[in-house]
Amino acid sequence: MTLRWRLTLFYTALLALLLTSVGVTTLYLMRSSLIGGLDNELRGTYTQFTTYVQSTRAASELSLPLDTARNDPGQVSDSLMLARYQFPNSSLALEQIDVYDRQTLLDSLNRARSPEERAALLSTLEALRNASRRSLGVDTQRPISLSGEELSDLIRSSSGQMFLNHLVQEPYRSAPTLMRLMVVLTPLPQVPGGAESAGVFGPNDGLSIVYVARSLSTVQDTLSQLQNVILLLFVVGLITAGSGAYVLAGQALQPLRRVQRAAERIGGQTLTERVPVPQTGDEVESLAMALNAMLGRLEDSFDAQRRFTSDASHELRTPVTAISGHAGYLLRRTNPNEQQQESLKIIQSESARLTNLIASLLQLARSDSGALLLTREPIFATLLLSDIARELAPLAQAQRTALTTIGQEVAFEGDPDRLKQVIINLVSNALKAGAQTVTLDSHTVSSAAVGGQAVRLSVHDDGPGIPADQLERLFDRFYRLEDSRSRDQGGAGLGLSIARGIVDAHGGRIWLESEVGRGTTAHVELPIGNVPVLDEDDVP
Repeated sequence: MTLRWRLTLFYTALLALLLTSVGVTTLYLMRSSLIGGLDNELRGTYTQFTTYVQSTRAASELSLPLDTARNDPGQVSDSLMLARYQFPNSSLALEQIDVYDRQTLLDSLNRARSPEERAALLSTLEALRNASRRSLGVDTQRPISLSGEELSDLIRSSSGQMFLNHLVQEPYRSAPTLMRLMVVLTPLPQVPGGAESAGVFGPNDGLSIVYVARSLSTVQDTLSQLQNVILLLFVVGLITAGSGAYVLAGQALQPLRRVQRAAERIGGQTLTERVPVPQTGDEVESLAMALNAMLGRLEDSFDAQRRFTSDASHELRTPVTAISGHAGYLLRRTNPNEQQQESLKIIQSESARLTNLIASLLQLARSDSGALLLTREPIFATLLLSDIARELAPLAQAQRTALTTIGQEVAFEGDPDRLKQVIINLVSNALKAGAQTVTLDSHTVSSAAVGGQAVRLSVHDDGPGIPADQLERLFDRFYRLEDSRSRDQGGAGLGLSIARGIVDAHGGRIWLESEVGRGTTAHVELPIGNVPVLDEDDVP
């Protein structure tokens, strides 16, 4: 994954986290606000309801007009209608217990230490609540009821009230409705016909449990709509932020990309070039300056190496020529014995090898410095390969090797002498490897490496092959696959390095393909250049 995409994903993820936090916080605050508002409405309804209950007691009504199951329908109908008119959106319930203050009830709960005592107390309270329950807007078959744990929490509550989210079964509805429920433990006048009729209550007021419930559907609808809006804003914001982060990351990385492209163009022959230094005042500018400083040091090092190679080669040519000349003079003008003749011939042979090595080093030094001059002219591929085959035919015949030329005629632009040197080197390597058949081939290809149409010159042999892990190392200077054999045949391990330098100067590429036991193929791929496509009549 590229740095641009990593930056885009990072900033998008960061924004997603921020938007998620904002969305969750907004939903939480909105829910808290809505629930708080609903709780305030429940408190107001509770105040109205307790006032209504006390006023009905003051009017000496026989019963609280909330539960039709406990009253004469003919007398309660109007009262029910009046109660529903007073509290149209609420579900209400009232339960009475035979305790006159909350502290007494709390003491009774605290004295019930064992589970059995606690269960007995809660069971007694449950019976009292069931006997005195009145309700409005609640199904009498499924009344609002607190569990033992909830009732204990209500008794222990310092304010004597608690808020719950509770399912309430309304009349004429098939499923219960989730409501916000306010439960208050408070003293209220006793209801005649309730627990007092059963001999439980006295004539005085006692504690009652008041339930006031309001549906949460409005809150849920509001939160659902807000959640959808936040989700839509999240998606739109994420897409917008991702696109913006991608564009901004691209602009921020543009100077770095220019530095990268410039650095990719710089090689051993172009060390004089430098990467552009963007005036950004940040790490990219520092990186470009550091790269230029490093390139300057490398250029100095390469120049020193090339000067040493070139100077040493020039200095060595004179003494080596003198050694070879004196050895030849002694062989021609004196009468050495057999052992002396053998020594002088070895001196001559080694002098010739040193001469070739010095010439190769000089050529490499010129190639490294960019001073390798090419004389470009139109070349016919098969003619070039045929000339090489004729030149190397005696050497191939001496080794009983079949040297053939195949392929199509391709006209391209290049330096024929330099390219001839490359192909001769490849064929010589095949002969040194002991190949029995060497085939020179040429054809056109479409190559992305050279940027269009190219000519591919190939040298196939049926030699022993080369291990895959050594194919690329053969282009290293002074590297030889078999040191003893190469040295005996005059090789110095510079031939393929020189060949690569020549091919690189032509803007092409060279590589080896081999399989142990099945031979080796050397490919040279070169751009065709400014040479028109040949018709069959134009081929010589």
